[in-house]
Amino acid sequence: MCRIAGIIAKNKSSVQLENDVKAMCNVMKHGGPDDEGFYSNDSRTLHFGHRRLSIIDLSQNGHQPMFYDEGNLVITFNGEIYNYQELKDELTSLNFKFRTKSDTEVILAAYQAWGITSFEKLSGMFAFALYDKRKELNYLVRDKSGIKPLYYSTTIENLVFASEVKAFKSTSYSYEENPNWKVYFLAFGHLPEPVTTLKNVYALPKGSYLKYDLQTNIFEIKTLNYKKTSHKTTSSKEAVEKIRELVQKSIKNHLISDAPIGVFLSGGIDSSIISLVAAKHQDISLNTLSINFDDEKFSEKQYQDLITAKVKGNHSEYTINQELFEQHFPIALQAMDQPTTDGINSWFINYFAKENGLKAVLSGIGADELFGGYPSSKRMKFVNALSTLPKFLLKSGKYFNSSALKRSYYLSYKNGLGKYLFLRGLFAPQEIAQLLNLSINQVNEILNSIKVNIPNYLKDEEQAAWLETNLYMQNQLLKDTDFMSMQHGVEVRLPFLDEELIAAVTLIQNKIKYKGVRSKSLLIDAFKDLLPEKIWNRNKMGFTFPFQNWLKHNQFFLSGVSASNNPYIEKATKDFKNDKMHWAKMMAIYQVTNAK
Repeated sequence: MCRIAGIIAKNKSSVQLENDVKAMCNVMKHGGPDDEGFYSNDSRTLHFGHRRLSIIDLSQNGHQPMFYDEGNLVITFNGEIYNYQELKDELTSLNFKFRTKSDTEVILAAYQAWGITSFEKLSGMFAFALYDKRKELNYLVRDKSGIKPLYYSTTIENLVFASEVKAFKSTSYSYEENPNWKVYFLAFGHLPEPVTTLKNVYALPKGSYLKYDLQTNIFEIKTLNYKKTSHKTTSSKEAVEKIRELVQKSIKNHLISDAPIGVFLSGGIDSSIISLVAAKHQDISLNTLSINFDDEKFSEKQYQDLITAKVKGNHSEYTINQELFEQHFPIALQAMDQPTTDGINSWFINYFAKENGLKAVLSGIGADELFGGYPSSKRMKFVNALSTLPKFLLKSGKYFNSSALKRSYYLSYKNGLGKYLFLRGLFAPQEIAQLLNLSINQVNEILNSIKVNIPNYLKDEEQAAWLETNLYMQNQLLKDTDFMSMQHGVEVRLPFLDEELIAAVTLIQNKIKYKGVRSKSLLIDAFKDLLPEKIWNRNKMGFTFPFQNWLKHNQFFLSGVSASNNPYIEKATKDFKNDKMHWAKMMAIYQVTNAK
């Protein structure tokens, strides 16, 4: 796990390019505190930079940028390849040689053996740049689930890339603010890919690669092709057995590490399964980490205790109170690479992971999306029915005080974007217009530039899962988890996003996958012999802080919005103090009014 950066340009001096790449890496030093490295090609038009967080092969052999094929292949790589040992064995049988124990070298050897098809063989979370010196081609590649970030910017004669958007601002290039980012942010509560706060800086689509020809300066982005199986699972017994087998296999693979590793244990179904399964596969005692609050309404300690009683290992738990929160809250806000209404909780738990000496941790992100753990899974049928109403009726929601009725305006878009924003949107179009002094037509036009094309063949629950995966998880959970964990030099691994597991779940019939009233019944059934009943037989409780109470008494936070002359913001602040506005909305207003 690392941070990467690079520039290809013919219109700047080698010295300037070198300084720019070093500046980018310095900005991202938190994500790679263990080592740094740089590379430039013979013509000095291509420069790679790397900040390393050592997880596998902790020796200097793992130093990057890394070379292969007598220096003709160069890579700067961020992530983990969980099937690297299998690929290495296959490549060894083909007479390829290795000098390191790292997964990085396997990527290079695989490319030499199979070319761009090697990208499709990689199983894991990754974002890397690979330079083929002989062909004068550079590739930017991102994993299928988009777990690891990779941003790029191109003009006529250059390509700039980095793991964080902040890094682009540290170069000698001039990047203007994206004039529309505040509209997207107030609607979504995050920035939907490929959008960033900077004009002409984009997120590389997940499961794709960008090929840049250094001779012609022409680039193209292509989607990676993945093998698909046609076997549909129609038996509940087969489904349970398959899920159990693949989840256990994935967790075991995600435990590969030469550095201290652990599990985030919230006390919910997903983290409990990971902890219990991981404990079986760890050669030494398992490290688990939990956070609690002095406000019992937000504490899950009783459930965490049920799991730690069954796991022989080292458990660490920390209690966060308002005083501790206020001490670190400003630092956590500054840690955001892109605006988000979430992520503060991730900053804190990774802060304690680092304090506890952990370099890598496993998280349960992805299980809710796979197994229908969100309310949207049950609500999608109603949403689809509601969206058939005439546009004028749906638009009339803007005249009501209820947030849900206001958001019904989004359904007048008559597309997947509108359905998602009705389910999870933060502010309605009329509210965004008031916040930013725009017309509602301007807001609608900007938002509808984001294309959300739900596949036509998906049923109601599958549509909800598709939206949660491709919008909420992709743009909020994964992004927040990455930059907040890397602020502390901690790697977060996500076993529920294993490609083989995702493919298997996709091929399970809906009546089996989403059976019963209880959410995630299939996952529960697969591990009922391991999970205590009190863990799965309770209401879902998300991992959140007592923000509503803490923030309305936080002077640092309140002072950030009090200076506004906007009547809507003044009213929103008053409503927030009186518990008539949700903290997430106020968090969004704070970031929009304090944007630099």
